[in-house]
Amino acid sequence: MPESGKERAKRNKTMALSEAERTEYRARLISLAAPMEAEQLLNRTVCQNLFEAIDYLPDEFVDLLFIDPPYNLTKNFNGQTFNRMNHREYAEWLDGWFGKLMRILKPGATVYICGDWRSSHSIFEIASSYLNVINRITWEREKGRGALSNWKNASEDIWHCTKSTDYKFYVDRVKLKRRVIAPYRTAHGVPKDWAEGEDGKYRLTHPSNLWTDLTVPFWSMAENTDHPTQKPEKLLAKIILASSDERDVVFDPFGGAGTTAVVAKKLNRQFVTVEIDESYCCLTEKRLRLAEQDASIQGYSDGVFWERNTLPRSGQPRL
Repeated sequence: MPESGKERAKRNKTMALSEAERTEYRARLISLAAPMEAEQLLNRTVCQNLFEAIDYLPDEFVDLLFIDPPYNLTKNFNGQTFNRMNHREYAEWLDGWFGKLMRILKPGATVYICGDWRSSHSIFEIASSYLNVINRITWEREKGRGALSNWKNASEDIWHCTKSTDYKFYVDRVKLKRRVIAPYRTAHGVPKDWAEGEDGKYRLTHPSNLWTDLTVPFWSMAENTDHPTQKPEKLLAKIILASSDERDVVFDPFGGAGTTAVVAKKLNRQFVTVEIDESYCCLTEKRLRLAEQDASIQGYSDGVFWERNTLPRSGQPRL
């Protein structure tokens, strides 16, 4: 039963914790009180305020840094409220911890930073003072209510940054499999830049900085939790595959319900995640345990990412 006390519908797959699970997974969490070696941290969930833990993290141990901080709006995270600030205050809040994370990055590290339209200009201002800004990804967040007096807010940004000009990016790992609408053929009748398989006619396309193939986790998805700003596993898979190799270290300083750690584990990367809320940390540990039995990522199979709501012949959606 969820923490709200309301019993979920039978088809609702949203992950919850029993008291026995909470006790079990709480024992696996760690907190930092002294400088740590990387080997002591790898593949662990740190249950602690980032501002308390940050000075104890080791130097140059991170290959890929994924940051999903509270956006500049008032939001409740399981009883802890982040309050909206003005632009200057939010930029100063970002700078208060962002610069301290630079020492934990390896020379060739890559950094991705999430934001929305209110916070993106502050993120760019701070990130560009420490890193090379390579691109800004915009992804469609189709979930949410409409607006009567404004355009519906249906997108978020991810800033792609690097510590140096020598960085990892593997475009062939993150191609998108799209259904072919106009299946052109050559004069000899050969498919032009597409292939026909059991599931229909598809084309592998190069990834752009506009992502429209993501589904925000919701109640019928096994990866869903009660975290209010949970990112899709498919989103993290794109980032991790594009910008790291197996056994690389992926670090998430605002871990939430553990999506970054879980996807890193599924893709054979090492991880460290920091999260202040104990319930979210326990959910992270539960998801990591489940990933040992099922390493699938919804929307990613056969080595490619599938266009949203593509239905193969098996009848199983690839979201």
